[in-house]
Amino acid sequence: MDDQGALPPHVLIFPLPFQGPVNSTLKLAELLSLSGLHITFLLTDFIHTRLVRHTNINSRLETYPGFRLESISDGLPEDHPRSGERFMEMLDSMRAVTKPLLKEYILASGRPVTCIIADGILGFTCDVANEIGIPIFYCRTLSACCLWVLFCLPKLIEAGVLPFKGDDLDAPITSVPGMEGLLRRRDLPAFCRSGDLSNPNIQLFKTEIQELPRAHGLILNTIEDLEGPVLSYIRAHCPNLYTIGPLHAQLKSKLSGTTTPSSTSSSNSIWKEDRSCITWLDSQPSKSVIYISFGSLAVITKDQQIEFWRGVVCSGTRFLWVIRPDSIVGGDWESNIPTELSLATKERGYIVGWAPQEEVLAHAAIGGFLTHSGWNSTLESLMERVPMICWPYFLDQHVNSRFVGEVWKLGLDMKDKCDRDTVEKMVKDLMEARKDDFIRVTNEMGELARKSMGEGGSSYYNLDRLIKDIELMNARSPHG
Repeated sequence: MDDQGALPPHVLIFPLPFQGPVNSTLKLAELLSLSGLHITFLLTDFIHTRLVRHTNINSRLETYPGFRLESISDGLPEDHPRSGERFMEMLDSMRAVTKPLLKEYILASGRPVTCIIADGILGFTCDVANEIGIPIFYCRTLSACCLWVLFCLPKLIEAGVLPFKGDDLDAPITSVPGMEGLLRRRDLPAFCRSGDLSNPNIQLFKTEIQELPRAHGLILNTIEDLEGPVLSYIRAHCPNLYTIGPLHAQLKSKLSGTTTPSSTSSSNSIWKEDRSCITWLDSQPSKSVIYISFGSLAVITKDQQIEFWRGVVCSGTRFLWVIRPDSIVGGDWESNIPTELSLATKERGYIVGWAPQEEVLAHAAIGGFLTHSGWNSTLESLMERVPMICWPYFLDQHVNSRFVGEVWKLGLDMKDKCDRDTVEKMVKDLMEARKDDFIRVTNEMGELARKSMGEGGSSYYNLDRLIKDIELMNARSPHG
């Protein structure tokens, strides 16, 4: 900025209040701070409390000049679970309660806001921005391939694809341009199986695709070389597109001064991490362990858990398994473990309630990842060149798993199955029979991702362009 007396741009960032979006958006906030921008990172009270309780976030962010961590009510009672299944309750509450509070917060802010960066599903933020006269960028933390499927929901309905007729989940989907011959019914987001066009999720995402073009630009945590063909379709609707992923690796490279991600990272977890698993991994042979984690929202039944467990144990592979306290329906799963599974786990397994995932995936002992196919997890696995077995749970994860298995060849798609025989076979395929093939492909794709972050790479360029665009907004502002 030429005018040395001008204040730096002040960006208000408001993520979707779930673990994945908060994690990646907070990394974006740090990247912008490293470039000299002032940041207000606004969380819901619930997420803020969890984040402060389980991380060193306050002391970490104090190192960034002009960085403020603030919170705002989501309007829900303290004991509300705020789970994925009850997302619409939270969103409705935020529209009613958080929207006016957000406007009030911005107007009462100690210094003018140059622009807002908000999750694209929180459409009320654009209403607030327009009312006040502030530019807004939307940031979506899901994959571009799933976002394009969401853009095509009206086309799927118009073509009679939705609602499904009959129960054949392998029927091909031909109404998503660029994905002909790839998608099956089972690869669409799970809410497409409801059989009801009035399903709240269908209505929500139909609204969102009309919402996204309203913003000044759309920020995506992805890589041009990974999702380029799909991105060309999205640009027809949102031409000002910033592809700046993987955000976690971008931040590591900026902090370390190199494009090679470091082996450790600061935690943005709303769950307490059990670091004893790193000590356990230190004692395991190279690429011998499969890491199992279904993310922060997925819930499985006790029967499903036992099937997974038997399959992994019968594969003979060492394993590190994250089992959240709230991840098994009915709880009390520890009292139902068959003796042989308990003994096998003591011999070659380790279980924690939550793990420092980026550090785990970067560990030399990890040879595979049994994952829910969340987008953060997919990118983290890609960067560390760890092949995946995908068992998606909801939203973008069904699309992601199809692309991992059939397009990028980074792993195996196990959606809609979790019987012990299938689990055993896929673990053996990933860790033994097809190990060399997966190592070759993951190395190639990981190198493409690494190059995207280096000077001249697409992610490097787009992050720089985003920063310059925000600085230009500030220069044009009367407060700049």
